[in-house]
Amino acid sequence: MTVTSQAKPHVDYSVYLVTGRELLPRGKTYTECLEEALKGGVTVVQVREKTAETGEFLSIARQTIEICRRYNVPVLINDRIDIALASGADGIHVGQTDMPLAEARKLLPPNAIIGVSCNNIEHVKAAIAGGADYLGLGSIFPTNTKDVTEPGRIPGISGTQDMLAVLEGTTIQSVAIGGIKIDNLARVLHGCSSPNGHGLDGIAVVSEIMASPEPRIAAERLAKTCSSWKSVPRRPVSFTTPLSSAVAYVRRSAELLELVRTLSPLVHQITNNVVKTQSANATLALGGSPIMAAAAEEQVDLARIPGGLLINFGTVEDVGGMLAAGREANKNRKPIVFDPVGVGATAHRRATATRLLDAWQATVIKGNAAEIGAVAKLEEVASKGVDSVGSGFKDPATVVRTLARKQRCIVILSGHIDYISDGDTVIQVSNGHPLLSQITGSGCMLGTTVATFCGAASMEAEKEPSETDPGTLVKGDMLSPAVAGVLALTIASERAAARDTVLGPGSFLPALIDELSLLTPDTIESSAKITVNTL
Repeated sequence: MTVTSQAKPHVDYSVYLVTGRELLPRGKTYTECLEEALKGGVTVVQVREKTAETGEFLSIARQTIEICRRYNVPVLINDRIDIALASGADGIHVGQTDMPLAEARKLLPPNAIIGVSCNNIEHVKAAIAGGADYLGLGSIFPTNTKDVTEPGRIPGISGTQDMLAVLEGTTIQSVAIGGIKIDNLARVLHGCSSPNGHGLDGIAVVSEIMASPEPRIAAERLAKTCSSWKSVPRRPVSFTTPLSSAVAYVRRSAELLELVRTLSPLVHQITNNVVKTQSANATLALGGSPIMAAAAEEQVDLARIPGGLLINFGTVEDVGGMLAAGREANKNRKPIVFDPVGVGATAHRRATATRLLDAWQATVIKGNAAEIGAVAKLEEVASKGVDSVGSGFKDPATVVRTLARKQRCIVILSGHIDYISDGDTVIQVSNGHPLLSQITGSGCMLGTTVATFCGAASMEAEKEPSETDPGTLVKGDMLSPAVAGVLALTIASERAAARDTVLGPGSFLPALIDELSLLTPDTIESSAKITVNTL
C-alpha cells in the first residue's frame, strides 16, 4: 500500500491518529506507543513533525510506515511532499497555509491520498473543487497541539455542521479534529452532522492517544465508540422511538406521570434565581426530587445519580457549572433540557448559548418564539427582555422540525399552541391558559416539568436489559416525555384557572402547584388536546 501502487488505497478514517512525539509520557517510546495504538484500533496515521530536521523526519516516517504495514493501516505525511515521496507514504495532509492543494496534486502520483484542513465553508468549497480525498474539520474544541488563537480557527460543533452540509452529495470523507477525547467523543459524533444527517467518517486525535500511558486502551475506547455510532443507521435525529398516533402519545404521557411518582427522579436544576422556588415546588408536586446545585465541583457526583438535568441560563450565571454539568450528563447518558431564556436579548447571551451547545449535546431545547428564533438564527420574531414580540412564526412546525434536525435534539416551541419536534414528527399541544403568561417563570417551570419526565423515562430505559452502547448519549425515547412535560403543565394550568378561588395571577400560581400535585393519568387522558404530524 504505497503511492507507487496502481490503485488508491481504501482508507477507514474512523480513528485517525496524528502523531506528536513531544507528548509521549515518561518511559514510553514512539514506536511502542504507535504499535499499541494500532493494536487498539487506530485505522490511519498521519506523521506530523513540525520541528524535526529533514533526515530525522524521514527516519520517523519510514519507521511509522514499517510498523503500520503490519496492520494494513495507511500512513499520511503532514505537509512535506518530499518526505511522502521519499518514504513511500500513502499520501499527505496539508493545511490552509501549506502547499496549495492543486500544486500538491501535480507533484504526487495520481493514487496518492490528499487531505486538507478546513475551518470554514469557503475552505470546504475550495477543497471540493481541488479534488481532496478527505477533509480535517475543526478545531472542534481548543487544543494545545495546534495554534487556534486566530479568529475563526475554532468553528466548533455548529460550524462543523455547516461545513458537513456543504459536503452532502460528494464522495469526500471527513474527520473532526481538535480537543477530541473519549469523554466528548459521543457528543462530537452526534453533534457533527448536517440537518439531513450527513455525518463524520471519523475523528482525529493527538494527545488522547500519544499522551496516554496506555495507548492501546485509549485507542480501543475510541474505536468502540466510533464503531457503535456507525452501526446505527444515520438519521436526522436520535433519542426517539416515534409512536403511531396522538392517542398513543397521550397514553404514554399518562404512563410517564405514574412513572415519575414511582421513580421520583432527581431533577438537577441549574436555573436562574428568579424561579428557583417555584421550579423546585413544581418538581415536588409532580413527584420528582429537585436539587439546585450550580458549582462546577459538584457536577461529577451529581451526574452519576439517575434523573434529568435542566440548564436554564435566565440570569446568565454559573456558566462554569453549566459547562461541567452538561459534559458530565453526556458522559453518564443523562438527559439535558436546555432553556436559553432571553437568548436573543444580548450578544452575551447568544455567545453563551453557542458556547454551551458546542460543549455538550442537549436532549431537549425549549423556548418561546424569540428564543427559538435566536437559536435557529431566524429574525421573524424579536425579543423584549425574556419575552417574544410579534405574532410568531408563519410556519412554526417547519421551524421546530428544522432546528431539531440541525441540533439533533427535541425542540419545544412554547406559546398559545406548543410545538414539539424530533426533526421528523411534529406534535401540537393546544392545552393551556392565558394566566400562564401573566406569572413570572411559567416558561421556566415548563423546562422543569419536561426535565422531570425525561429523567423518569431515562431511568426506565436504564432498567431495561440491553447491551451498553457507547455511541449514544441518552437511552430511551425522549420525544414522549417532552410531550408529557408540556401536557402536565398546560393541563394543570387549565384546572387551576377554573378554580373559584383564582381571581388573577397572584392566586393562580399556588393553585397551579396544587393542580400539578393533583394531576392523574386519567386527567391527562381526558384533557389532552394534541395533533401529530409525521413526515
